[in-house]
Amino acid sequence: MGKVTRRCTLLGLAGVVLGALAILAAPGQARAQEDLEYLGTHRDWHAFTYMENGNRVCYIASRPTRDEGNYTRRGDIFMLVTHRPAENTRDVVSIITGYTFQPDSEAEVTVGTQQFRLFTSNDTAWAYDADDDRRIVQAMIQGSTMVVRGTSNRGTRTTDTYSLLGFTAAHNQIDELCR
Repeated sequence: MGKVTRRCTLLGLAGVVLGALAILAAPGQARAQEDLEYLGTHRDWHAFTYMENGNRVCYIASRPTRDEGNYTRRGDIFMLVTHRPAENTRDVVSIITGYTFQPDSEAEVTVGTQQFRLFTSNDTAWAYDADDDRRIVQAMIQGSTMVVRGTSNRGTRTTDTYSLLGFTAAHNQIDELCR
């Protein structure tokens, strides 16, 4: 999947994720998101599914346990891993940062001793290709924390730390549902 296709697909998903995270904050509103199904929480990770153009999409999402940077205002921050069986894509890694990235910059992801570079556009960072996605997800399965560093279009450096507790269980759940 190319950068542009991946970007457009995931930008649409961002709205679904924001709705899903609102559901987590107020579970009684879950029925308002008719096409979004909350599958469950696994420690710090949440699993969801929804239908898009008649095809099932599954994803897991988490918010950072710590976000650092010299900023006065920042939007929602979360990380996603998405399966789209109809498009033959699995483990698509994306990170929404709550700010617009500096143009032509990369985000840096560290899991244990492994480091990965992600391309950025607007407020989102993605792995460059499916091989990078798989390597990042494998590192997340084996790791306990993940650190994401980026630079906003105003030059503000940020460091977001994610817990990976529950990642494997949540990932297994969407693997089962979106084979």
